[in-house]
Amino acid sequence: MQDTKKFFENLSGAGKSIGVLTSGGDAQGMNAAVRAVVRMGIYVGAKVYFIHEGYQGMVDGGDNIKEASWESVSSMLQVGGTVIGSARCKDFRTHEGRLRAALNLVQRGITNLCVIGGDGSLTGANLFREEWSGLLDELVQSGQISEEAAQTHSALHIVGMVGSIDNDFCGTDMTIGTDSALHRIIEVVDAIMTTAQSHQRTFVLEVMGRHCGYLALVSALACGADWVLIPEMPPKDGWEEQMCHKLSENRADKKRLNIIIVAEGAIDQNNKPITTELIKDLVVRCLGFDTRVTILGHVQRGGTPSAFDRILASRMGVEAVLALLEASPGTPACVVSLCGNQAVRLPLMECVQMTQEVQKAMDEKRFEEAVKLRGRSFENNLNTYKLLSHRKIDAELPRSSFNVAVLNVGAPAAGMNAAVRSAVRVGITEGHTLFAVNDGFEGFSKGQIKEIKWGDVGGWTGQGGSLLGTKRTLPAKHIDKIAEQMRIHNINALLVIGGFEVCNVTFTLVDARSRYEEFCVPMCMLPATISNNVSGTDLSIGADTSLNAIVETCDRIKQSASGTKRRVFIIETMGGYCGYLATVGGLAAGADAAYIYEEPFDIRDLQSNVEHLTEKMKTSIQRGLVLRNENCSENYTTDFIYQLYSEEGKGVFDCRKNVLGHMQQGGAPSPFDRNFGTKIAAKAMQWISKKLKEFYRTGKEKLDDSACLLGMRRRALVFQPVIQLKDETDFVHRIPKEQWWLRLRPLMKILAKYKTSYDVSDSGQFIHHLNAE
Repeated sequence: MQDTKKFFENLSGAGKSIGVLTSGGDAQGMNAAVRAVVRMGIYVGAKVYFIHEGYQGMVDGGDNIKEASWESVSSMLQVGGTVIGSARCKDFRTHEGRLRAALNLVQRGITNLCVIGGDGSLTGANLFREEWSGLLDELVQSGQISEEAAQTHSALHIVGMVGSIDNDFCGTDMTIGTDSALHRIIEVVDAIMTTAQSHQRTFVLEVMGRHCGYLALVSALACGADWVLIPEMPPKDGWEEQMCHKLSENRADKKRLNIIIVAEGAIDQNNKPITTELIKDLVVRCLGFDTRVTILGHVQRGGTPSAFDRILASRMGVEAVLALLEASPGTPACVVSLCGNQAVRLPLMECVQMTQEVQKAMDEKRFEEAVKLRGRSFENNLNTYKLLSHRKIDAELPRSSFNVAVLNVGAPAAGMNAAVRSAVRVGITEGHTLFAVNDGFEGFSKGQIKEIKWGDVGGWTGQGGSLLGTKRTLPAKHIDKIAEQMRIHNINALLVIGGFEVCNVTFTLVDARSRYEEFCVPMCMLPATISNNVSGTDLSIGADTSLNAIVETCDRIKQSASGTKRRVFIIETMGGYCGYLATVGGLAAGADAAYIYEEPFDIRDLQSNVEHLTEKMKTSIQRGLVLRNENCSENYTTDFIYQLYSEEGKGVFDCRKNVLGHMQQGGAPSPFDRNFGTKIAAKAMQWISKKLKEFYRTGKEKLDDSACLLGMRRRALVFQPVIQLKDETDFVHRIPKEQWWLRLRPLMKILAKYKTSYDVSDSGQFIHHLNAE
């Protein structure tokens, strides 16, 4: 086993010193990244130093550069901004400033730097690395350091992490802070929607993004905005009339509010700024609508980081330390980033150059090229927005004569409604007649089916649960009646959105094809469940909202212990037999342990966790958090674990337990779930259209690839024939046989100070940016 896998135990940090700094604008999640760097660094035996106030602190030295301890990063995970401070630094831009910074680092033996910031901060770090040996020569000549010190510290290694709410850095799918900023924007939009509906108002919202329209674009997708203006896609001449026409059309359609989202860097075709005031004046002048402007400003940078940002930052922080340990003098500066579910290392300057290329393309009015350079994720969002935003007049629509039915099965999950809305609107644009089925297959068998139109799904993206109604009932016992309803309504295709049931449902319907011709139609399944236990996909609609609900509650529970020292909380999460919520929630909330079914544990493990917590109580961190998945063990119940911990911890700590229950289904869906549901439903409907045309030409065929599940695999959306998923599924425990997130468990243990084995053969791939996209 040791031959095929690369374990990080072989990478020692003994004798190495790592400096960590945050630079440029702050972003939520930076503290989670700092915490991960400090703890991983100490874990491998290195010394880790905080460099306070960014590059300014490095230049000034003194108390700005302090050694970090394990306890010094406790309670940082849930704090927004950056605890170690950030500052814009003119001094570091001068040669003299960099010389002073080099002296301060050498005096403390720091030759490994972890820089968390935007492209300016990372470019500065790279220049510093390139000048390093020259700077040391100067310091030797002026007698400030010895020849020996210069030789010992002859190479400076740099690893960057991108912290920027704008998501404006090429090479990574998401930058630290972007998801949290979207949370702030969507909270505001949801709040505005209620007041705007009361008065029939138009709201013009300005969001951050001087050079990048990502926040504006994704928030427009996530709230179903009427119009969006971004720097990468200036509107065509005559956009003013088009926009006003669309707004008045929506009002005529009984829509009581209009939302227009503007990126602060929005421009027209001539590179002239488009401001919120300009839009307000336009709407008032042309339509006479009551119009208000809201500028979100620094609210977007504020607040606690989302679950996604904590996990992203923790994974990248650990990866950054591994990259520093593996660096040799010739290794170029790299940036650790995320491609799908995989941590990768990219050449820093290649990414910086590509980011600068985007701006150049925009300055030269090569806007389509700018969109492509932004990467696949940006392009997909833009295409989905275009698909959903322009309602065609009936006369313009292709008429397909196909009827498509949409239904939900299983338990409700946040984001289901966004998926239904997207499917209905894309289906109508493709020319089909859409039918909504209420109450899942039970409602199907009873004929609870009616046509659903464009306007019927307005405002659905922000609604939690399932507006169509959903039941766990499987089609098997109603198969005759369902076939009859398919015939009565002449249903030519099915889109089923739901949890683990979608697998069972499809197998039943595909098996029934030999007996009922009605089921020989294209069927597409979309995974939507908080448990994230559907085979064929890494992520399900609803799981992100659920994680945020768990993490928010854990934050509050941990906070309740700040007044009462020495307390351990045992919290039960949902998920059936799937340990996703307990594990990933544990990583995001800073748990000491998470008990799950997939990783069997016994009384010795429980005992060792109690001993570990007893040791922890002797330090300044006097509280513990333990998560338990509801079905992790038949006998080690939440009550049993609570009683065991209470007994064993007597005199050292006391215990409290919480069963989170249905609050984990979350209220309003998170931006990620709204966006994910919207994108995959649009893609599914396009696939259905393609299959319908094929079927129409070739007659109804019993093709295996006409019943597919659309899932996220690594970083691509993939249609997989459901027949192939049979072998990948454990039907008894309702989980996939292989689950990617199990690789995150060692990270949680390392960050909680447990000795563990961590396979790093999958990480640390050094790839060139262009291949990453």
